[in-house]
Amino acid sequence: MATSVAGEEQPSLNGITSEPQTKKLTDLPTELLEHILCFPVLKHVDVCNVSCCCKRLHDVCHGRGKVWGHQYKLRWPRLQRFYRQNESCDWLREYKTRHRVGIQIRRTVESISKRFFTEVPCVGQVLGDSFAEIESLGMPEHFCEDELLFILNSDKRKSLTLKYYAKKILYFLRQQNILRSLKTFLEQPAEQQSALEGAVLVDQYCNPLADFTLDSISAQLDEITEKVKKMLRIKNPSHPSLRIAQGNCSVVEDFELQRQVVCALNSVLYEQLQYKGNECDYYNPLNSYIHQVLLRRTGIPISLSVLYMTLARKLGVQLEPVNFPNHFLLRWCQKPRGSEDIYDFVYIDAFGKGKQLTAKECEYLIGHQVTADYYSAISTTEVLLRMVGNLLNIGKRGEGNEKSYQLLRDSLDLYLTINPDNVQYLLLQARLYFHLGIWPEKVLDILQHIQALDPSQHGAVGYLVQHTLEHIQHKKHPVTPEVKRRSAPEHLEVQYSVGLIMKHKRSGYNCVIYGWDPKCTMSQEWITTMRVHQLSNGANQPFYNVLVQDGTCRYAAQENLEPHSAPLEIGHPEVGRYFSEFANTHYVANEELQTRYPEDMDETLGTVQELYHRLTPGSGNQEEAPTTDQNNHQAMSM
Repeated sequence: MATSVAGEEQPSLNGITSEPQTKKLTDLPTELLEHILCFPVLKHVDVCNVSCCCKRLHDVCHGRGKVWGHQYKLRWPRLQRFYRQNESCDWLREYKTRHRVGIQIRRTVESISKRFFTEVPCVGQVLGDSFAEIESLGMPEHFCEDELLFILNSDKRKSLTLKYYAKKILYFLRQQNILRSLKTFLEQPAEQQSALEGAVLVDQYCNPLADFTLDSISAQLDEITEKVKKMLRIKNPSHPSLRIAQGNCSVVEDFELQRQVVCALNSVLYEQLQYKGNECDYYNPLNSYIHQVLLRRTGIPISLSVLYMTLARKLGVQLEPVNFPNHFLLRWCQKPRGSEDIYDFVYIDAFGKGKQLTAKECEYLIGHQVTADYYSAISTTEVLLRMVGNLLNIGKRGEGNEKSYQLLRDSLDLYLTINPDNVQYLLLQARLYFHLGIWPEKVLDILQHIQALDPSQHGAVGYLVQHTLEHIQHKKHPVTPEVKRRSAPEHLEVQYSVGLIMKHKRSGYNCVIYGWDPKCTMSQEWITTMRVHQLSNGANQPFYNVLVQDGTCRYAAQENLEPHSAPLEIGHPEVGRYFSEFANTHYVANEELQTRYPEDMDETLGTVQELYHRLTPGSGNQEEAPTTDQNNHQAMSM
């Protein structure tokens, strides 16, 4: 630290030039030293080392100073919004605390794979005690979230297992926060509940990792509102809706002025912005999520109605939601307030580009008559139940994969938060958890609640209780997983290994192998249904568990698979459960999968090297095989 930073020749008193003076780094002004020590290349370890050099540098690097404040902001930029500007803070202490807890969070996440790795494809669950470990650290939730996000945003192709479980934990933590917010929302008086806020909470619970808030959604609606006002200003420069400030709940009473608002709203929403009902892909859950409706400008009747009703209210027109069967509507009163005659309302079809209907014309939408009750306005809570009910039905219609199970679980959680005593859905939730083999203790709690609500359900409850207790007992004595060695005589016909990226010869899909059997182990019913007997080798050949690019898990015969000539990443949500890294030509099995298939990784490396030599022109056995990065580059460029 005694490096010379300046050396000017100084004249002596007798005119003879003296030796140049040497200045040390520590002679520099504090502000300049702080500036140097805040260079981005310096990490917290460097600052620690510098501060140990001498008292001068130790003082410059004091806990409340600029240097440690810079290190904290560099490491945790997302946390800055939780500190007041120019706040006096012991940044060194803050850094140590968060660094220590960050290490503990990482260790907890790393340990999960060892504890909860299972044979069941696409139904893996991180049990509740893992989340409790994170929460027990005593740190604010926003910091725990930030640490998990830091893991998720690290090198895309590495630490896949760590990211897989970090994502599970973050998903859970955010959902717990959203459920608390939803419960608080439901406790508000009915007249204070906003359908938009409720819809956003539903959206957030089903998409807890998506980056949007009620404020960001409201800001988008404010932009649409301004477009409507711009059109209104052209038609009627003195229209009272133009004077309504954002957040104001003023009501335009005159029916002709209301009509002008509705016409301008239809013009902007459906003609200018091209919003429309999604007739082609009606049962896509994205149609129910408000942030996706705004992004894709398409939805189903209820989601478009919530947007339409919110926009109209911002412009002074009160519309009411109508729980019409099979087609959600809005109603617009044409008479003085207080009328309940169904013929005193115009009904607006937000799915049908804002078309205005009479009560009779509404029946034409569904093809049959209904009683007057179906034309009544409903509460915000009932709107949310209808919205969540739609998602529930989509989940039940799903293909039985991880995605549809997750939607079914999320929508059941939401429905039972809003209506906790619905026996039908409580029983469905218990059956779902039992089927997935998760949270048996929670299944027993649900069944006990059902029995208290409706003793007539004792038959179904008793069956599930018995088998759930058996499952809990089975968990206490876990079966040691089978270790499959390629060198075993019964495995000699197995050609491929875990981690290889494959292509299905018939169906054309891309996939990665995460398990294999020397012979087909599925039931005779499955073998018959899948027409395995039509294969040249039938069921008497190796079969492979594969994760497919489209998000499904499949069981494929060896004769139908071949190594992919240009290996690519497989965008499957479960990849991280089995693999720790994508190495450009193959996936690297994590510790747990390597324990099951201890000889497979060597085989995988040999296969990709052989594939490279076979596909690359001019390569010979005498040449040294390039790295996997080179392999991939040349294979992909063919």
